[in-house]
Parts: sequence; structure tokens; C-alpha cells
Amino acid sequence: MLCLPLLAQSSGYLTLGDLPKVIGKRGAAVQAKIPLAVRPGFHVNSNTPNEEYLIPLKLTWKATGALEGGQIAYPKPSLEKYEFSEKPLSVFTGNFDVVANFKVAANAPAGPGAAVGQLRYQACSDRACFPPKTIEVAIPYQVQ
Repeated sequence: MLCLPLLAQSSGYLTLGDLPKVIGKRGAAVQAKIPLAVRPGFHVNSNTPNEEYLIPLKLTWKATGALEGGQIAYPKPSLEKYEFSEKPLSVFTGNFDVVANFKVAANAPAGPGAAVGQLRYQACSDRACFPPKTIEVAIPYQVQ
């Protein structure tokens, strides 16, 4: 479980920060802030890119018995103008957080575990976009 964030950190243009442990009781709503950082000189498309050909930042969760994945809250993107596009693009740059909302299942077994998901993104420089990448995200949790 500790290796997953380190693998994600080597994904190139987007770095996954330290993930907090989520602690909750059965039936409770919990959330986790997922810190992300885009390498200087690059950007990633937002979760709502304004060009059809651009691939959005998207976080999805694999089904687990203990945590039920809910809504993902993305930050407000910025609109930036780049050489390769005629109009400004909806992007994320620098450091930002994505917030994952979960519900602890009513029948979740007490104890530790990890919610595993995938973060797909497309990174670009000011001149071109690169093939999309997917990194694994594992959020440790404790059901009380």
C-alpha cells in the first residue's frame, strides 16, 4: 500500500501527494483530499475540457465492500490560452486537491483497508499535448 503513491509520483507530469487515512464508522460519509501537483511548464486538462479532442482529468474507484465511492469534487479550472488552440482551454496547473467522497457501507467489516482508484489525465506543454496516462490511487481507511 505504501508503494502505490511512490509509483504514482513517477508518472511524469502529474505527482500524487501523500494520501490521508480515512477513518469512519459504518453508514458514515467520509471524504479524502487527494493532493496533486502538475510539473512547472505543464498543465493537465480539467475534468471539463472545452474541446472534444482533449481528455479530461477523471478519478474513478474500484468497487470495495467497505467504501462506496460517491461524488468527486474537482477544483475550479482556469482558462489558459496556448499556441496549439484557437480558444482558451480549461486546465489545472500547479498544486491542487481533488476531493473524493465515500460512504462507509453499513456491513463494512471493522479494520483497515484501502480504496483503490484510477486517475486518468492528459498533460500538455504550451505547445502540444501528450498521450493520456492513468495512475493508481490507494487511499488507506479504517472502519471503526
